[in-house]
Amino acid sequence: MKKNVFGIINKRMVMLAAGLCLGGMLLVGSARAQSRQVLLHTTEGDIRIALSDLTPLHRDNFIKLVNEHFYDSLLFHRVIKGFMIQAGDPNSRHAEPGAMLGDGDTDYTLQPEFRTPQLYHRRGVVAMAREGDEVNPARRSSGCQFYIVWGKTFSSLELEKMQVRLDSMTHHEVTITPEMFQTYKRIGGTPHLDGQYTVFGKVVEGLDVVERIQRVFTDDYDRPVDDVRILSATVLTP
Repeated sequence: MKKNVFGIINKRMVMLAAGLCLGGMLLVGSARAQSRQVLLHTTEGDIRIALSDLTPLHRDNFIKLVNEHFYDSLLFHRVIKGFMIQAGDPNSRHAEPGAMLGDGDTDYTLQPEFRTPQLYHRRGVVAMAREGDEVNPARRSSGCQFYIVWGKTFSSLELEKMQVRLDSMTHHEVTITPEMFQTYKRIGGTPHLDGQYTVFGKVVEGLDVVERIQRVFTDDYDRPVDDVRILSATVLTP
């Protein structure tokens, strides 16, 4: 069985959110200016993603799948307002309306590449989904399903409590640094996922499209009632 990020058992892939470009601010420690970029041309507009050189396994796998046109015509099959948008299930390409999605994957998983505090779950980052800890204690990433973080802003008290939660979930391996603290307060994100899901990229253009998608009307399984589709995905020349 698989569970979602809130711990509810179901048949869908766990989603679970890497640096954002917002108002001209780049994530400190993220990929160099000439890092590879991918353009997602969607039914809601274009989203440009910069891939991080700090996560070469995930970067190269994503580029491989894009070059193979794997993501062309796939849906954003799981959308939760104020949290994230998720895509990459190959079963979504020809899915009937209302069909439950999220179990489709490649025949391989990826070794995690946690790079906190350089890459963390601030708004606009791109990360790989994975199955839950109960069946995936190594926290290996899905081979194809990814999500883009929207999240929320947090108060100082909420972040202090979040640190206690992270200490438990990551065996004290993740510390919310002063920079992360201020980012989560001012810009937002999903800090409870840090150090547990691999962040491998960031949105550099089209964050307004992400915002629009995360607001669409969804059914009881978090699937948009009106399909939101990746029409094509293209690797851009540096």
